[in-house]
Amino acid sequence: MTDLFGLLSFGSEGWGDDLARGVVVTITLAIATLPLGLALGLGVALLKNAKGRVARALGELYTTVFRGLPELLTILIVAFGAPRLIASLTGATVEINSFVAGVVALGLVFGAFSSEVLLAAIRAVPKGQSESAAALGLSRRLAFRLVVFPQLWRVALPGLSNTWLVLLKDTSLVSVIALADLTRQTNLAVNATKQPFFFYLVACLLYLALSGLSTAIARRLEARADRGFAAAGR
Repeated sequence: MTDLFGLLSFGSEGWGDDLARGVVVTITLAIATLPLGLALGLGVALLKNAKGRVARALGELYTTVFRGLPELLTILIVAFGAPRLIASLTGATVEINSFVAGVVALGLVFGAFSSEVLLAAIRAVPKGQSESAAALGLSRRLAFRLVVFPQLWRVALPGLSNTWLVLLKDTSLVSVIALADLTRQTNLAVNATKQPFFFYLVACLLYLALSGLSTAIARRLEARADRGFAAAGR
């Protein structure tokens, strides 16, 4: 057992530093994907809530495609298919590094799932709020930013927290495009040491730790949002 834990030491004798770098890459990838996914999700939610049929159809098409495709296939298409498509259309040679490909692919998937959460939150805000803002002379865009958005964010937080946990786990899929995340570093350690159970168990514990930390932060944010609305008499 001592020899096994020695494999987690830092330096040339162990894999501790490699796994630590993998954890950093995993966290960085998830955090970099979050704003892209949220922006896409909000934009698609607004399209699906629009009055025009074309806008709603575009929103439905987006969510149907990226919720229906396996996440791994989306990653492979972005990493290997997109550069070839661009080259065939423009004649230019384009290379997408693994990190950018991971952010784009996971952002597209996260945007599709978060759009459903945000759409439900938008529809949960009473229409009277927007009507009151319009009566006060606020434009539709300003009313959304100042009146609707703060309320929908509070409603959407629990659902977005669950979607974030899915994103955190899906980062493991980028190991197939040679990004040195936690899963890839674990696989390298397994291949070098022939200790699959030990290293995969360590990886599981690390992912569980990240999920637990994320859950704690999400609950803190939800409690803070609830206190703000309670103080306002909501």
